Amino acid sequence: MRIDLHTHSTASDGTDTPAELVANAAAAGLDVVALTDHDTVGGHQQAIDALPEGLTLVTGAELSCRLGGVGLHMLAYLFDPADPELERERELVRDDRVPRAQEMVRKLRALDVPITWEQVARIAGDGSVGRPHVAAALVELGVVDTVSDAFTPEWLGNGGRAYAEKHELDPFEAIRLVKAAGGVTVFAHPAAAKRGEVVPEAELAALAAAGLDGIEVDHMDHDEPTRARLRGLARELGLLTTGSSDYHGSRKTVRLGEYTTDPEIYGEITRRATGAFPVPGAGGAGRR
Repeated sequence: MRIDLHTHSTASDGTDTPAELVANAAAAGLDVVALTDHDTVGGHQQAIDALPEGLTLVTGAELSCRLGGVGLHMLAYLFDPADPELERERELVRDDRVPRAQEMVRKLRALDVPITWEQVARIAGDGSVGRPHVAAALVELGVVDTVSDAFTPEWLGNGGRAYAEKHELDPFEAIRLVKAAGGVTVFAHPAAAKRGEVVPEAELAALAAAGLDGIEVDHMDHDEPTRARLRGLARELGLLTTGSSDYHGSRKTVRLGEYTTDPEIYGEITRRATGAFPVPGAGGAGRR
């Protein structure tokens, strides 16, 4: 089985619609794909309606969190999307996205970058606006070569010259809320230092004690020594280890299925979840 547990659609900051994403996942030879848009489940139904035969969809979201002044992302899988507490927190984050993006535009204009809010809004379309849309505008303007190049201290990286804060969950509260909604939590790309400051690895023990299920190890922003170190930490702390593309369509160079999760780990994630079931495409083999 080929399993990719971290992808994005136009419901947040990807360039594939949810329907296109599941079609492309099947074409890439995946058996299982998770749709984990930022702080929203808005793309789930469209993905389910378009799910091709033989592909199983894991519903999820990537939650925006902050610990000790450092931003981090928490992947949440197979939670009840109607859980009121978790939905309320996702709404607070989403409601803060527009003013946050507008503040980044103001800061960039103060740096003599000829960006406009209209440009960012056009790029975001119907999606939940975020930093990648501002980064895509910088690419359009020729300020940086790629979206990833915008996520540096010089521009939009955490604490960068044009960075702006938004409402974010405390990760311990995020773990509690996702657990209460029957879901499973995985710390996304925990050592992606080129994006900016990362949470100290010593904090992983406290997160594990609070109920964190796993960490995303195999990711484009982790080199081999980092992956080996994270695997060792996961063994010490009893955490699951996942691998994922963090696919954003044409906004990033990574391909669907470029990094994958071991089927046994996927099986354990589905066993732990009680809030939702993986959704098999017509004739697919998704099982609890």
